[in-house]
Amino acid sequence: MSDLTIGYAAMLEQFHPTDIITYSALAEQHGFSGVMAADHFQPWVPQQGQSAFVWNVLSALGERTTGDLGPGVTAPTFRWHPAMVAQASATLAAMYPGRHWLGLGSGEALNEHIVGQYWPEAPERINRMFEAIDIIKKLFHASKNGKDVKHRGQFYTLESTRLWTMPEVPPEILVATAGPVTAKRAGKHADGLITVGAPLEKIDMLFGKFADGAREMGRDPDTMPKVLQIHMSWAATDEEALTNAMTEWPNGGMKFPKADIRSPFEFEQIAKLVRPEDFTGRMVISSDPDEHRAHIQKFVDLGFDRIYLHNVGRNQEDWIKVFGSEVLPKLSR
Repeated sequence: MSDLTIGYAAMLEQFHPTDIITYSALAEQHGFSGVMAADHFQPWVPQQGQSAFVWNVLSALGERTTGDLGPGVTAPTFRWHPAMVAQASATLAAMYPGRHWLGLGSGEALNEHIVGQYWPEAPERINRMFEAIDIIKKLFHASKNGKDVKHRGQFYTLESTRLWTMPEVPPEILVATAGPVTAKRAGKHADGLITVGAPLEKIDMLFGKFADGAREMGRDPDTMPKVLQIHMSWAATDEEALTNAMTEWPNGGMKFPKADIRSPFEFEQIAKLVRPEDFTGRMVISSDPDEHRAHIQKFVDLGFDRIYLHNVGRNQEDWIKVFGSEVLPKLSR
């Protein structure tokens, strides 16, 4: 699998952090390349039952594994001032050189409303994210060169300062995107993009917009990482796989934007309306590893460099072992 890596998507919404560490280490032993760890303050639904602090878990993962690691994704906009995200990321990259990447997104009310600020509509959230990226990049660049930096913008102020602990090479910044405008801006201002499984024609469009933005800045999009997270439900039987999807990850069957919903208990009520057919085209639910392999291969063929897999059930150990032996070795460029 030259130039392709398949990592483990660690859902901190579902598992206790010590279990996440165990599963991530097991995944590495079975051929997974690294870990994308979810940054949530609350789970999607109460059934999932957890929501550990992602930066603590990433630090522990750095000690227990050897692959790449990063948050998928952090919103540097409401719970955090961008300077704090920059400090957390730079510290992790200094501790584990060459392994850490910084995944950023525009946020969801589920996690961000807790600080009691006004929750704006999507255009403002996206503008906030890109201003935050500007601050983070300024801090990385200035601090690497031993200089202070300051910022005064539409949403954030940063008085003169620098990051005193810096890695030799600043972490790459990957931006989560599901729309054309954000994808193009990511091509201009970020190092790469992250998205989730979607119809191939939509992702191909996102790739095109991302490439347009990169070229406008004189950058080569072919050298910039394209990262994907895929949710799936595998189990020993199709019935068990479907039960896992319905009980553990009903949010995967919700065919509408979810960024404005504030409570796991609201999601729990909405989940009562989810039917098995709602997952069609959104998530493969099957006991056949080869069906999952064929689905993943489509995204490989589209041009993704890194893919992180999330099995929605509690059967993480069995899934890791089966996919490590029957799926990962069969994926190819």
